[in-house]
Amino acid sequence: MITSHAVSDFVTDPASDAVHQYPHPSIDQGAVGVFDSGLGGLTVLSALRARLPHEKFLYFADTRYLPYGDRSEDFLRERGVQVVKRLVAAGVKAVVIACNTATAAAAEAIRAQCPSLPVIALEPGVKPAVALSGNGVIGVMATTRTLQSARFDRLVKGHASHLQIVPQACPDLADAIESEGPQSQRVNQLLDQYVEPLADAGVDVVVLGCTHYPWVRDGVAARLPSGVKVIDTGEAVARQLERVLEEKSLLQPVGSNTPSQTVWKIATSGDLAQIQSALRHLGEHCSSIEVWE
Repeated sequence: MITSHAVSDFVTDPASDAVHQYPHPSIDQGAVGVFDSGLGGLTVLSALRARLPHEKFLYFADTRYLPYGDRSEDFLRERGVQVVKRLVAAGVKAVVIACNTATAAAAEAIRAQCPSLPVIALEPGVKPAVALSGNGVIGVMATTRTLQSARFDRLVKGHASHLQIVPQACPDLADAIESEGPQSQRVNQLLDQYVEPLADAGVDVVVLGCTHYPWVRDGVAARLPSGVKVIDTGEAVARQLERVLEEKSLLQPVGSNTPSQTVWKIATSGDLAQIQSALRHLGEHCSSIEVWE
C-alpha cells in the first residue's frame, strides 16, 4: 500500500491505494507521472521538461527500495504496478518509467493493468548505439538486473545480434551517485572499476543504461580512449512522449503554461531528509516534496 502525507504545498490524501479513493489529487489533473527507484530519473525529467516546457510533471522516487537493481523481478513487477496505480490516483495522464530496471521487470505488467494509460518505457540505447558504432563493439553500463533481463536480451537480439555487445554490470554505482554525489571518491573508485574493462574491450560507443549514469558521463568519457561516444536515452524518451501525447490528444497546448511556470513536484517513499540530501548532492532543487508511505 502506498499512502501519503503532505510536505510543502501538497494536498493530503486518504490512507488507501485504491485509485477511486483519492478525491483530491496531489497535483493538478493532467500531469505526466515519472518514476524511478531514486533520483536518477531526474536526468530523464530534465530532457522531458526541455522538450515539453508547457507540461506539468509529478516525479516519484521510490527511495525506500533503492536500488531496484538489487530486487527480484517478481517484486519489481508488483511494485511497478502499485506505483503506477498511485500515480494514476494522483491524476496523471501518462507515465514515463524512468528506470531501465523497472522497465525490464514491470513494463508489460503495468500496461496490462492500466491498458488505457499511455506508458513510455525506458530501455538502454542499444539501437542508436548500433547506428553510431564504427567497429561494431558496443559497451553497455547498467545494473545487474537490467543486463540479466529477458527484455535486454530481446533488445540485443533484435538490433545488435551482428555486433559485439560488451555488458558491464555496475553494482552500487547508482546508489553511490545518489547518496555520496557524482564527484565523490566512492563514485570515482567504482568508475575506475567498471569503465576499464570497456576500454580494454575496444568499444567505440558506450551506452549509459541507468538513469543515474548521465551524472557521471564526463567521468566515464575521461576513462575511455578519445573518440569513444557516450550516449543515454533521455532525449529519445522525450521525443517519444511528445509523439504519444500528440497522438492521444493529450499534449498541453503551447501557451497554457510558459516555460518559467513549468510545474514539477516530487513524491518519495523514503525519508524526506534523505531525499533533500540527495538533491543537494546532485545539484537539484524542488520546493514541493510529498512523502508517500
